[in-house]
Amino acid sequence: MKKVQLLGLASLPLVALAGRASAQEAAPAAEAAAGAVEAVAAAIEETPTLSAGDTAWMLTATALVLLMTIPGLALFYGGMVRKKNVLNTLMQCFAICCVMSIVWMIAGYSLAFSEGNAYVGGLDKIFLAGVGVDDLSGTIPESVFVTFQMTFAIITPALIVGAFVDRMKFSAMLVFMILWSLVVYAPITHWVWGGGFLGDDGVLDYAGGTVVHINAGVAGLVCALVLGRRMGYGEEFMAPHNLTLTMIGASLLWVGWFGFNAGSALAADGRAGMAMLVTQIATAAAAVAWMLVEWIARGKPSVLGIASGAVGGLVAITPASGFVLPSGALVIGLAAGILCYWGATWLKNAAGYDDSLDVFGVHGIGGIVGALLTGVFAVEAVGGTPGLLEGNPGQVITQLWGIVATIVWCAVASFVLLKIVDLVVGLRVDRDVEREGLDLALHGETVQ
Repeated sequence: MKKVQLLGLASLPLVALAGRASAQEAAPAAEAAAGAVEAVAAAIEETPTLSAGDTAWMLTATALVLLMTIPGLALFYGGMVRKKNVLNTLMQCFAICCVMSIVWMIAGYSLAFSEGNAYVGGLDKIFLAGVGVDDLSGTIPESVFVTFQMTFAIITPALIVGAFVDRMKFSAMLVFMILWSLVVYAPITHWVWGGGFLGDDGVLDYAGGTVVHINAGVAGLVCALVLGRRMGYGEEFMAPHNLTLTMIGASLLWVGWFGFNAGSALAADGRAGMAMLVTQIATAAAAVAWMLVEWIARGKPSVLGIASGAVGGLVAITPASGFVLPSGALVIGLAAGILCYWGATWLKNAAGYDDSLDVFGVHGIGGIVGALLTGVFAVEAVGGTPGLLEGNPGQVITQLWGIVATIVWCAVASFVLLKIVDLVVGLRVDRDVEREGLDLALHGETVQ
């Protein structure tokens, strides 16, 4: 019995050693298994998953942005032109909505957002190839993302209309807008949002300061310069025919802009909420600033002025809306109201160009102001990239680079396209048509 006990006691170290050896051999396998589990978990986490909340918000935001063009922009512009051209102005906005939807479906989306090079997307998504019911873009259906971006591709060329109302052929307008959307808008969208060089360089443009507003403002200025002044400009009284329509249009733009800015979060989250808040603050500040400056300069605050100031504030906060806090939005709005008023009055009069509805003065100047000040007021806690006030002065230089690149390409390409269209179909209506009004001459209809 004692021998057995001694043998048992003697064997314990051997058993322990054997167990320890087995455990050492099993450790690598256990670690490998744990790593595999972590890898699977990470893959599951990275796999796009549909969010019903995000999708519901983006469906709403998309409808809001479409509201900005029709009826918002159509009424805003329609009220500012003379009565004999109001239907033509409404028609241009409505037709652009229809035509740009088709152009975006055929090629625009692919050139902007499919994989390509640093300057333009590829042709993988031509005719929206590969966009199916179950395909996702982040946490929303890709079909929703396509439609949301389509509304941006609609309103950007529609904004240009305000620069050449009263004098461009309807046919020329359609041809120019189709070419411009493919040669200018889609590539610049790719530069900033589609994986192009401006995005890689760190240019901040949350919802379209460069892509939409500087782009449209510069194209509008080029159009005004190429077409020349309206007959009687500076000699005849060309007051808006119905400021009630303009105010209704501006109000619809303001409401729709929440989809524009807060929707650019592509999610129903805190960043979208902050984008909505700063949009409201900047818009109100710009409207008040324009009103006060005009009141001081001209003795009376005008309905057209406060509406234009609000739009200028909406423009300026667009690139910054996902990067700044309310204090920054307040300064951006005040600066936009003052500088857009300067651009739409003093600058235009000093330079002598006829930008009929101040597209460059509001959208071009407002977009530049907003893009630059994004580099000043960007907050790391909101968008991840700090600006000048948080110790990153280089961001202002980066923003300036984005502005210059957009202006140069847009100006050169727009000029060339206008000259091509002029050679093919002619840009400007003849003097009799311009005198009679484009409503009756081009569309056979008049406002009673």
